[in-house]
Amino acid sequence: MKDLKIQAIGLMSGTSLDGLDVCCCTFHRTGGKWSFQMDAAKGYSYPDDLKQKLGTGAQQMSALEFITFHSAYGKFLGERVNDFMQEFGIRPDIIASHGHTIFHEPQKKVMYQIGDGAAIAAETRIPVVSDFRRLDIMLGGQGAPLVPIGDRRLFADYDYCLNIGGFSNISFEQEGRRIAFDISPVNYVINHYCRQIGLEFDRDGEIARRGTIHQPLLDELNGMEFYHMEGPKSLGREWVETLVYPMLEKYQLTLEDMLRTFYEHAAYQVSRVILAHPMPQGNGKLLITGGGAFNKFLIERIGALCPCEIVIPDRKIIEYKEALIFAFLGALYMADEPSCLSSVTGAPIDNIGGMLFKI
Repeated sequence: MKDLKIQAIGLMSGTSLDGLDVCCCTFHRTGGKWSFQMDAAKGYSYPDDLKQKLGTGAQQMSALEFITFHSAYGKFLGERVNDFMQEFGIRPDIIASHGHTIFHEPQKKVMYQIGDGAAIAAETRIPVVSDFRRLDIMLGGQGAPLVPIGDRRLFADYDYCLNIGGFSNISFEQEGRRIAFDISPVNYVINHYCRQIGLEFDRDGEIARRGTIHQPLLDELNGMEFYHMEGPKSLGREWVETLVYPMLEKYQLTLEDMLRTFYEHAAYQVSRVILAHPMPQGNGKLLITGGGAFNKFLIERIGALCPCEIVIPDRKIIEYKEALIFAFLGALYMADEPSCLSSVTGAPIDNIGGMLFKI
């Protein structure tokens, strides 16, 4: 296996609708081992009309409107990459785009990551790989999560890698296999209810901190079938909107009590997973990234319930780890190495996800 040096840009747009994360990294493969250097990273907020379409609007569009939006959002992504490259003086070998999840029902072999890779390539004149999930789903896998290959190859110093975004997900090694799955909704729910009072999020968890746990709601949340299924498994907005929102609203709690109960639920589900998968050498190190790592109250609750040593890395890793790993998926594509792990997604074989657009 020859040594490689690849510079890649990763694009990440999560279900919490925080905006578009762009990260450029240089990856080195030496003796079969990968390492990285973060060259530049920046976040771009979404205009309100685009946020509405990505949030709920796209699901209601006609087929023609949807495909038109798919192309327009791809053009938007390409324009932001052009801004990024000009600002930082970068011209990478490849761009890897996650897109934005509009549909994710793998049991029906249904998924769509909006944001046309061809439009990104046309705008930037750089090779683009996108649509990473489709092949895995057609093989019978979940098509998610995709980040664990980066956890394994780039963040092996940690026993558990937990990302807290719209949903929480975790990955870890067990008997030589990478295990990973979605744990629960987090910011997708919290931000939804904060927007109803004119806030984008619950800063430091201060709203939830003022509340009181409502035990019947907590018991009902923790009793949902998904939490008792074995992985591989993944979550999408459809599950939240169908099951979680009605459950949270039927008790007619104050926002403080609803969020306090939901925080306890989210923290408990993280602790339950870790306690069910202990490390042979002891409690282990838990790396926490994603927007939820900034939520002081949520991290306090996870720390109170989990036996691990919790590690919060520097701000750039917290904010851009997923975009960084998508850049890595672009490097893996160029290196002809698998990015979807069958032990994670449930597909019968590891596979190289993605569709390449190249001028």
